Amino acid sequence: MKDSSKLNEIDRRILRKIASDGRISAQSLGDAVGLSATPVARRLRKLEEIGVITGYAATINEVALGFEVSVFVSVKLDRQIDDALSTFEAAIKGFPEVVDCWLMTGSRDYLMRVVTRTMAEFEQFLVGRLTKVKGVSEIESSIPLRRVKSAGSRTP
Repeated sequence: MKDSSKLNEIDRRILRKIASDGRISAQSLGDAVGLSATPVARRLRKLEEIGVITGYAATINEVALGFEVSVFVSVKLDRQIDDALSTFEAAIKGFPEVVDCWLMTGSRDYLMRVVTRTMAEFEQFLVGRLTKVKGVSEIESSIPLRRVKSAGSRTP
């Protein structure tokens, strides 16, 4: 669904509530939006069917798991043709260190967030794996100092 104006206010309230608490029960969600559990469950199913809700996930504290280094890496390919894009994307999908990857407009082709335990592990990933992906011509890394905002998804 491309147009959130087709959602009514109750749907919007449901989305805002589950965005902040994905484990909320249908009963508690219904109480929060002014419906009983059954209509809320129907609305959730509808939002899933039309592709507004694409899944449910836990928010994981990477640092608590020992992944203390997060780096934004931009990559420029030597050519921006379908074959080069496909080759790069297939390689990236096999790298667990890459937790997000976006095809971009502008001077760089991809922007990724890479997460490792240490800077040495990041260096090993960068030098030992990323630079060896066919078609990579330039890499630029930026190290974030702290996260200012994290909303997960935008809701109407």
